[in-house]
Amino acid sequence: MSAVWSEQNKFQTWLEVEIAICEGMAQYDYIPANAPAIIRERARFEIARINELERETRHDVMAFVRNVAENVGEEGRWVHYGITSYDVVDTALAIRLRQSVDLILEGCNELMTVIKRLAYEHKNTPMIGRTHGIHAEPITFGFKLCNWYAEMQRHRERLQRAREEVSVGKVSGAVGIHGNADPRVEAFVCERLGLKPDPVSTQIISRDRHATLMNAFAVLAASLERFATEVRNLQRTEILELQEAFAAGQTGSSAMPHKRNPWNCETVSGLARLVRANALTILESVCTWHERDLTNSSVERIALPDSCLLVHWMLKKFTTIMDGLIVFPEQMVKNLKLMGDLPFSEHVMLALIGKGLSREHAYKLVQRNAAKAWEGQGFLESLLADSEVRDVLSEEEVRQCLNLQHHLRHLNETYQRVFGQEND
Repeated sequence: MSAVWSEQNKFQTWLEVEIAICEGMAQYDYIPANAPAIIRERARFEIARINELERETRHDVMAFVRNVAENVGEEGRWVHYGITSYDVVDTALAIRLRQSVDLILEGCNELMTVIKRLAYEHKNTPMIGRTHGIHAEPITFGFKLCNWYAEMQRHRERLQRAREEVSVGKVSGAVGIHGNADPRVEAFVCERLGLKPDPVSTQIISRDRHATLMNAFAVLAASLERFATEVRNLQRTEILELQEAFAAGQTGSSAMPHKRNPWNCETVSGLARLVRANALTILESVCTWHERDLTNSSVERIALPDSCLLVHWMLKKFTTIMDGLIVFPEQMVKNLKLMGDLPFSEHVMLALIGKGLSREHAYKLVQRNAAKAWEGQGFLESLLADSEVRDVLSEEEVRQCLNLQHHLRHLNETYQRVFGQEND
């Protein structure tokens, strides 16, 4: 990703666009037919020379064009002929954004592969599900990971759509109306570069496209933060169901030798804030004066490469975290049983309703026995000792309500929905 956003790749992509434009211009007889071959053969640039020229021109594209032209020689006059700077800059930007999204999609696939492996390894590893941080009902760790995998599937689809939306170029001139740029040349150039022509542009490609991509990045970063925060929470000393890998010799705290902190996940969580903030700056850049102003340019030089680098890094980092994740199934079971059979209270209530009790009455019956469990009495024992419950449910029916496998009986359906035919 660093290579995609390097100065070398920026200018190289600009050069590819400039040469493609020369080829398009020659195709439709705007410049001599032999010029593109000569330009392609001789065209080169030196970053130091571009920087030297920019100190004079105060214009990065013109410094680049002058450097290329002086290396080409006489035919250099056809470089940048009949176009404006952002015909090159925005078309090249589309190429680099596409390259970035491709790398990020690879990162998504790598993370999804690890999540899927863990989901199958822990398909039947029971744990307590929590709402509001409080024990709710049993799930499995694999089920939790199915939720993450499905979320990543949606991110992959969003990124693919955003990639398509941003993969457009323009060779339409200073205000986009093709005053000195033949639309046929634009079509030729975009096809040559694997892009689509923007149906109608101003001096620039409208920034709603870039905002869509940046918001896809922001939502992906938010999900990575959610996953990382869950690992952090489950690594709490009082819970300790998961733990980041801890290498031999690693230091958790400068003051407390016993510490094993989830600092990698905390880093992912923190960086998500930067990605979301950058998305806002690009949203602000959608609005420009008339056919363009320069307010978007300075923002994009920071926000676009930074966000691509951040999201790619976060994916790589969280993939490493998940690949080395330490899972404590015994602790998950211990925590699941922490409140006895209370997590099955809804099953009991529904069984009572099924036998003819009103929902309100059934709720109160179960709640009063659950209250005894909070005071230390076993939930099962309380239910079996409650005459109103026993008038409706047999001991076997009560025990069936508290059966873990009964609660997890539809787990295969979830796996089938998420993984389809890959479900084993």
